[in-house]
Amino acid sequence: MEVLIADDHDLVRETLAAFLTGQGGIEVETVENLDLACERIKANGSFDLVLLDYTMPGMNGLEGLHRAMDMNDGKPVAIMSGTAPKSVAQEALDAGAVGFLPKTLPAKSLVNAIRFMAAGETYVPVAFMTAEEEVEVNPIAKKLSEREMQVLSGLCRGMSNKEIARELDLQEVTIKLHVKTLTNKLEARNRTHAAMIAKEAGLF
Repeated sequence: MEVLIADDHDLVRETLAAFLTGQGGIEVETVENLDLACERIKANGSFDLVLLDYTMPGMNGLEGLHRAMDMNDGKPVAIMSGTAPKSVAQEALDAGAVGFLPKTLPAKSLVNAIRFMAAGETYVPVAFMTAEEEVEVNPIAKKLSEREMQVLSGLCRGMSNKEIARELDLQEVTIKLHVKTLTNKLEARNRTHAAMIAKEAGLF
């Protein structure tokens, strides 16, 4: 069985390759980005399984998946990731991937999954797909009302009170009050400082 692993993290590539090769009967080739993966498929001919890291260079979301699928002549292509949520896993499966592997998967499960996918079966861990995703609320967002958040978004985009009022279909005087309230809540000196605090907190 020939497997191509494409991942921009040296340690991930080397660890996976060493582990799979050690199982016997699996030949592994590794590359660090999508372009090299496509070149390797072209030079080698199709692989029994191509495993792509979702966030490596060249992927552009699921565009890279389609490219690799076209190159691999109908043979299985799967996605792996350490950060992508289950919505991305579902999109990948819907787009034709034969599986989605979280990088947290135990080594033994990983080998079983790779054999499974190379045989043309679809694999995605049930526990991963059914887990409740924790939505972290930004500490700043907790302090502000929904309307204040909308006004703050306008401030971050450099809009005037009049422009924000037009966008939200409110009176300019109402926006002025919201700006005053939210700057107080954020302990900001002025509207520019409030926007700076929001941006530094990664809110917008």
